[in-house]
Amino acid sequence: MLKIYNSLSNQIETFIPLNKNKVNMYVCGPTVYDDIHIGNGRPVVFFDVLKRYLLFLGYEVTYASNITDVDDKIIEKANQLQMTEKALSTKYADAFFNVVKAVNSLDFDMTPYATNYIDQMIEFIDALIKDGYAYVTDNGVYFRVSKINDYGILSNQKLDQLKTGVRIDLETNKESDADFVLWKTTSEGISFKSPWGNGRPGWHTECVVMNNAIFNTKLDIHGGGFDLKFPHHENEIAQSMAHNHHHLSKYWMHVGRLDLDKEKMSKSLGNDIKLVNLLKNYHANSYRLMLLAHHYRQPIGFNNDLIEQYQKAYDKISYTLNKWHFNFVLNQNDELLSDEASIESFKQFMDDDFNTPNVVTLIDGLLKTLNKESNKKIYNAIMVILDCLGIKPNILEVTKEDINNYRMWETARVQKDFKKADELRNLLSTKGWI
Repeated sequence: MLKIYNSLSNQIETFIPLNKNKVNMYVCGPTVYDDIHIGNGRPVVFFDVLKRYLLFLGYEVTYASNITDVDDKIIEKANQLQMTEKALSTKYADAFFNVVKAVNSLDFDMTPYATNYIDQMIEFIDALIKDGYAYVTDNGVYFRVSKINDYGILSNQKLDQLKTGVRIDLETNKESDADFVLWKTTSEGISFKSPWGNGRPGWHTECVVMNNAIFNTKLDIHGGGFDLKFPHHENEIAQSMAHNHHHLSKYWMHVGRLDLDKEKMSKSLGNDIKLVNLLKNYHANSYRLMLLAHHYRQPIGFNNDLIEQYQKAYDKISYTLNKWHFNFVLNQNDELLSDEASIESFKQFMDDDFNTPNVVTLIDGLLKTLNKESNKKIYNAIMVILDCLGIKPNILEVTKEDINNYRMWETARVQKDFKKADELRNLLSTKGWI
């Protein structure tokens, strides 16, 4: 049985979907004012692996990840570049989808854009006001955190100990420092009409409303980076408790940070490495392998030596599998079954809260076994495991010419035609066949 760490309960729990074989999951996506950095890419990779494994187990999965296309940072950047907010957000949303594809992640099943749900957000906020969970000020609308009895349940903080942490800083006329903005009244940048004046929604409201609009029910899994636990996810839960009387999702999952050595990586600090730039120098599968070699809840200290290590590890995987692929085609070994013991070991590790570091170690051991014996079932098992991890080894297509060259090479060796044998060997070596 699959067991996962639930951030809401702070416990490892058996995964039991709300609706038998169907799983609904929502992962917070980017605010599209810049390219994502290599830390932002970590949740993209992990939750893709999560979906792949759920599919492997036979679940039907609907995976939504949003695009925040209205935000102060977008307005500020658009003004700097003398672009419209729409043009800027479209540019970086497209860039995000390109890099998601580049790291071998499956397409999201749904990608809601915040600006397409403004009417639903206004209706949602209005309902909170009528029910006494929100109040109107000169600056907009705020949520009354004191009305939620278990506020702080996700971040394990008491209300009187909470630090303020709203994304849009509106302090005037708030009843409490902990209250957070639902609607910001402003004439600066893109704005929308509302009963409380022209403005735009608060970040925390965007995600909870899009969840309601898309799924119209409690989620199985809600995820994102560890930094989103508070205030973003905490405030999503608060609004869901007020509006829907549940914690929005049964399971909450959070991915650890990827730091630059020991320093937090941040666009605002200017010390981030854009993922698109990293992929110019290193293979996407090396980046993916590096992330999965660490448990998803643990932080990673990134440096060039680390990515170089996993570039070599990926090259080793590709070289070994490419060589054996040729061997099996050459010998017409078309066995389709996978080694059951290897697949069972893989499942045991994945069922243990996605212990991908042990899976990476398992792959290395299977490669060593494969090099000792010509075992197509072991090869097939490795390919199944890599597919679940979204790692694509560089395996070349074997042509009739390749087979002929190999046969001629063998003949030349027997006949001691060393010149021809060397020429053919070079051809075969170039493709990694021998």
